Amino acid sequence: MTTTRTAALAVAAATALLVAGCGGASAGGDSATTAADEGYPVTVTNCGVDVTFDAAPERVVLLKSAAVPYLHALGVLDRVTARAGQYPAEYYDEATLAELDRIPLLTDKTDTSGHLQISKEVVISQQPDLVLGEVDNLSRDTLSAVDIPLLEEPAMCPGTTAVPSFDDIYAQMRTYGEVFGRPDEAEAAVAALEERMAQVEQQAGVASGRTAAVLYPTVGGGVTYAYGTASMAHPQLEAAGFRNVFDDVPERVFEVTVEELLGRDPDVLILLYSDGDPAAVEQGLTGLPGAENLTAVRNGDVMTQLFNFTEPPTPLSIDGLERIAQRFGATS
Repeated sequence: MTTTRTAALAVAAATALLVAGCGGASAGGDSATTAADEGYPVTVTNCGVDVTFDAAPERVVLLKSAAVPYLHALGVLDRVTARAGQYPAEYYDEATLAELDRIPLLTDKTDTSGHLQISKEVVISQQPDLVLGEVDNLSRDTLSAVDIPLLEEPAMCPGTTAVPSFDDIYAQMRTYGEVFGRPDEAEAAVAALEERMAQVEQQAGVASGRTAAVLYPTVGGGVTYAYGTASMAHPQLEAAGFRNVFDDVPERVFEVTVEELLGRDPDVLILLYSDGDPAAVEQGLTGLPGAENLTAVRNGDVMTQLFNFTEPPTPLSIDGLERIAQRFGATS
């Protein structure tokens, strides 16, 4: 946290004491520490780095959308003073959309690979006390050099080898609860998410015997990517009652050919995409030579889903799970 912020908090605390003194002493006396500062400093470990907060963040800049459902659940989305990137409306309920609409958008410009294009100067000019989401030209080290802390979703940390699970969502909710001084809200949000998970898993029952694959096709033809056991797609399929046909691949994402897909021949296909027309995404797979012979394609068991409904692990992954279960009705 910056020296300016610390000084401002000290002035605020002193003012509060002066006002209390004018009104007479309260029973038992008042502590000089305001309620907002209780429990701080807080240190959390993110991507192998300890990040310390002297107080709850008040000026947050979002460079990725993954944290939105966490912040909304904790009631701190109003702490976000600026955002950049894309925030598809399909991800959010009306209340969250209304909150997002009040947050100025710095830019949604991306390069051909979907990476956000924003300058360091633009972000620093917002005077954030926390940046959420790391982008190519705004690394943790770059921001740390100007005393701005950064938090990234753990599954997106460079070089991570951790196998994701739904427990990661609960852990990250608690982490944000700790950072923002909202532990009770975090526990309530976790309990609600766990209840939703239990309902889906009860409906799915034991493994249905059906197989599935999660793919990321290239619109217009080209490389098709598949997701293995190091991706959130794997536990999501299992929770829906499916067996991932790529459960023997320990990678997160990798290139796959139509020939290999035909060899594994999943009963269901989930096609992820970042933006654009879902029909074009589906055509990006079904239009490939030989794809018409896939069981899922022949039976019409192909579902398109926005990327963050699967990855990284966030409450949106549970939304995505519910959508999969509703579409395919995986039962024992």
